Amino acid sequence: MVVERARGESQSMSGSLQSLCWGSSAFGGIVSAYFSGSLVEAYGVRFVFGATSLLPLITSAVSVLVKEQPVQGPARGVSLGNGFIESSKNNFTQLWGAVKQPSVLLPTLFIFLWQATPHSDSAMFFFTTNKLGFTPEFLGRVKLVTSVASLIGVGLYNGFLKKVPLRKIFLVMTLIGTALGMTQVLLVTGLNRQFGISDEWFAIGDSLIITVLGQASFMPVLVLAARICPQGMEATLFATLMSISNGGSVLGGLIGAGLTQVFGVTKDRFDNLAFLIILCNLSSLLPLPLLGLLPGDEPDTKDNTDIEMKSN
Repeated sequence: MVVERARGESQSMSGSLQSLCWGSSAFGGIVSAYFSGSLVEAYGVRFVFGATSLLPLITSAVSVLVKEQPVQGPARGVSLGNGFIESSKNNFTQLWGAVKQPSVLLPTLFIFLWQATPHSDSAMFFFTTNKLGFTPEFLGRVKLVTSVASLIGVGLYNGFLKKVPLRKIFLVMTLIGTALGMTQVLLVTGLNRQFGISDEWFAIGDSLIITVLGQASFMPVLVLAARICPQGMEATLFATLMSISNGGSVLGGLIGAGLTQVFGVTKDRFDNLAFLIILCNLSSLLPLPLLGLLPGDEPDTKDNTDIEMKSN
């Protein structure tokens, strides 16, 4: 639905729609992180499972308010058998025809490579729990902070970055993210304590800053994916692009796991964790020479500005 509304609009308008959706998601994450622990403690696990199982019914109720045009022709009411197989072949052919277009394929390739850079999240999790002794309660507080940070990141993008060219956003955010990611070295080496900052407060502050930046830098990916979807293939192609992006993230995790093993980092040994963090952060700079694969700047028209004012 967002893709249908964003298609043909300016980058700013598309950014506003994505910010609305992901801002709502971040707000839901804040509510969940704040109440989940206290509800489990007060009413038990069964009550929480029961309450959360009923929440999707609200979506079902709201769905009746969605206005859409019914599909006419053979795409409606396709039965299993030869008709279903033929329809599936036609859909796959249309999907491949849309993906192989340079305007779609090249940005998708950049998104995949941008997401496929290795990261050291798993190693850092074991370091904070096994080495620093962070408790599940404290990790829950960190989760609440990161949910708030996600909402701040969406607001940062919607307020200041949605009109900035995509290439510039990716360049600046990647450079800043690489520099800030190096701060984890301070936590691993214990230098933060020499500055009078406890491990807990440093971890919270570090998660807050990195999550804000990460969410603000991921919003252009969603905007780009929404804008390059051709008419008639919005849902399928957007889901495909997000699957490719997630596939790149999984590949990055696998590469990070391989590097973790190469550096000899385990759940109990963290001698080379600082070097692993440095290498993973520097690798995020590798996709920058491919920024030319992204679409160029598109100036906003007056009609797009009027639409965005109504949206706001």
